Amino acid sequence: MISNNNLPKQLSFVIPVHNEEATLKILFDKISEVMLQERIDNYEIIFIDDGSRDRSWIEISNLVNQYPSLIKAIKLRRNFGKSAALSAGFRKSMGKVIFTLDADLQDDPAEIPNFLQHLELGFDLVSGWRKKRNDPLSKTLPSKLFNTVTSILTGVQLHDINCGFKAYRKEVLDSIKVYGELHRYIPVLANNLGFKIGEVVVEHHFRKHGQSKYGWERYARGFIDLLTVLATTHYLHKPGHLFGGLGLFFGSIGFLSLTYLIIVWFLNLGGMHLGPIGTRPLLFFGILCTILSVQLISLGILAELITRNVDADYVDKQIAEVLDENC
Repeated sequence: MISNNNLPKQLSFVIPVHNEEATLKILFDKISEVMLQERIDNYEIIFIDDGSRDRSWIEISNLVNQYPSLIKAIKLRRNFGKSAALSAGFRKSMGKVIFTLDADLQDDPAEIPNFLQHLELGFDLVSGWRKKRNDPLSKTLPSKLFNTVTSILTGVQLHDINCGFKAYRKEVLDSIKVYGELHRYIPVLANNLGFKIGEVVVEHHFRKHGQSKYGWERYARGFIDLLTVLATTHYLHKPGHLFGGLGLFFGSIGFLSLTYLIIVWFLNLGGMHLGPIGTRPLLFFGILCTILSVQLISLGILAELITRNVDADYVDKQIAEVLDENC
């Protein structure tokens, strides 16, 4: 990291970079122009080179040499992914408000004042909404599906949770650990902690430089991380509800399957000659669902016992600290 200024900042711009050499100087100029118009001079821009293979790091270094009081630079040894890059930037940021935006110029820095206005209304996190998105259908269609599913499952009503253009109060990011693909779920995690979430429509530009870094595998990883988020937000202190619910679901399927076969067996005894049930795949399916149900419910009970024990230890520790303070 290169920095000559350790004074507290009002705004921090955390920008992950991966093979974006053509846009970095333009992006810096755009942000600087907005800051000049808004009369904000206490800010910093943090570029995180996430294993670029082009001249991105050279461009970043040149900017740091020209504007050492405004720019910080972080270079990762290889491409660790956007969450790792953002996490590195968050740790080095000193602003009271932290912006994230992509380095490809599809996000327009001219929208920054709109984010600040929403933060002044009392929101702790403001997410961009690319209402008119200038991307190919291969990106917009799965993104809409992903946003819809995420909104339904998490209860966080955002139209575009995938948008990288966001503004956070620093205390939001101080309360959340970002890893894997969880950067897109920060609003969900923040909402679970009681922070107020808002949304603002932003202009989205066509990509003029470079290539998109994301494919269909991104959504597969995102779905797995969505399950992780659901487990840690909705069921962290009640794992029995998660495993027990799944156990009851599979148990119901198994019960219905075996009940149907039992009815068929009785009808055979009545002379309808529907054939034996011992060789039917449905019998093995019903038995497997029943066994899986028992295992999931048992796992839920064990998880509840472990959770209760951990919570009890935490309460005992808190009580002990209070007693020590009173002595």
